[in-house]
Amino acid sequence: MLLNLFIVLVIIFLVFLLSMVWPPDSPWSPWWRTSNKVARRAFKLANLTEKDIVFELGSGEGLALMIASEEFGARGVGIEIDPIRFYLSRLLVWRKGLTDKIKLKRGNFFKHDISEASVVFVYLVPKALDRLIPKFQRELKKGTRIVSYKYEMDLPLLKEDKEYGLRLYTT
Repeated sequence: MLLNLFIVLVIIFLVFLLSMVWPPDSPWSPWWRTSNKVARRAFKLANLTEKDIVFELGSGEGLALMIASEEFGARGVGIEIDPIRFYLSRLLVWRKGLTDKIKLKRGNFFKHDISEASVVFVYLVPKALDRLIPKFQRELKKGTRIVSYKYEMDLPLLKEDKEYGLRLYTT
């Protein structure tokens, strides 16, 4: 019984480690995190203000949204499909007292309306980014800013922060 539990814990740990080095061309989402420093630089690159509504697709624990809200005064919407990350983000947002500024939705971001966004932040694998472009073109208002961390998109590039691997696009 104890051995079985140990084996299950080792497997979970190994899957978690694997998610840290997930291949970028995989269609599945790894458990990557955006550091506070990267989120801060991303929102400076996008000239984020308190008038903006930031949508983070694959919002994970909601750390980038908390930076957008706390440091830039923006409102945020996070969409996360993973139940563990979703409920963890709800807890963290509640603990920081940001439930009035950050709305969290559990589900597939391809199925959610993102037309309210003035800024979209993504840290997703290239296959997901390629699939998002038609959604961006269909739903986002002209001039909506899109910040992608690590990976390029086939959209008009406005600015780039090579030091942090950030790219600012527009629709």
